[in-house]
Amino acid sequence: MALPPVLRDRLRLPVIGSPLFIVSGPDLVIAQCKAGIVGSFPALNARPASLLDEWLHRITEELAAWDRDHPETPSAPFAVNHIVHKTNDRLEHDLEASTRWKAPIVITSLGAREDVNAAVHSYGGVVLHDVINDRFARKAVEKGADGLIPVAAGAGGHAGTLSPFALIHSIREWFDGPVALSGSIANGHAVLGAQAMGADLAYVGSAFIATQEANADAAYKQMIVASSGEDIVYTNLFTGVHGNYLRPSIEKAGLDPDNLPQSDASAMNFGSGGNSKAKAWRDIWGCGQGIGAVKDVPTAGELVARLAAEYEQAKAELAAKVALTAGRPLALAAE
Repeated sequence: MALPPVLRDRLRLPVIGSPLFIVSGPDLVIAQCKAGIVGSFPALNARPASLLDEWLHRITEELAAWDRDHPETPSAPFAVNHIVHKTNDRLEHDLEASTRWKAPIVITSLGAREDVNAAVHSYGGVVLHDVINDRFARKAVEKGADGLIPVAAGAGGHAGTLSPFALIHSIREWFDGPVALSGSIANGHAVLGAQAMGADLAYVGSAFIATQEANADAAYKQMIVASSGEDIVYTNLFTGVHGNYLRPSIEKAGLDPDNLPQSDASAMNFGSGGNSKAKAWRDIWGCGQGIGAVKDVPTAGELVARLAAEYEQAKAELAAKVALTAGRPLALAAE
């Protein structure tokens, strides 16, 4: 199935900037959209709840002004992320706000609800639901999601354990709608790799934490620059849901990353720290395994330009390899 126009016609690069808890705000979202990729943010980042309306107003107006002044390079659409879990007592309020402002894309997480999807569809919006396995993917589509975000092993924050190859394969056996792959994607070659596996779009998060517009502590950004995939720890201690976090931030909180206890899943509470006194996102910093590609702290626009250049380079390199091997045994082509 072809991508809906909102995910196709105004993108410089097939990328969605993933919603980053605390980190994503209007500054980052607007910069991402102006640069030509989908910018997104969790509705819960707007605190108090009344601030969400102001954020949506600002994002909508600034992108509209950009489009008027730059008709040759219009902005990409933005997305709002809603946590669809019983612990989120703001869902009704936040959904009403994103519906009133007609958010072009809504990303739902930790639950699938028909009424949420219906609200977004009422004004023509598109719903993408993030999933960690095939069972959740089927449930999301059955309840009306338009597309899926497979969150594979190595993704920052809450993540699954399946290889992206396995996860994409199982989903593509039955689903031909929009798919945005998440998991260790931090350069243009990985964006093309996601498409080669069967995804339509790449879902990029951790690399944008280390950008100038991100609402993240400077030490957090520098820790990402200084770290690699080997510095990522997978645990459910901090929120009750398994996720990936920076080892140095766990050590800084006085904990041993190699001997973390398991959290009681019933203690799920985003930002509370779960069964730990150290709080996720505030003290313990989420991050994905792809951060070895992050070497500095550019603007979001500079990062998108870099991703786009790498993406075009990757396509050219792939085309050359295909041409080299065409009609020849692989062993000979490698000589």
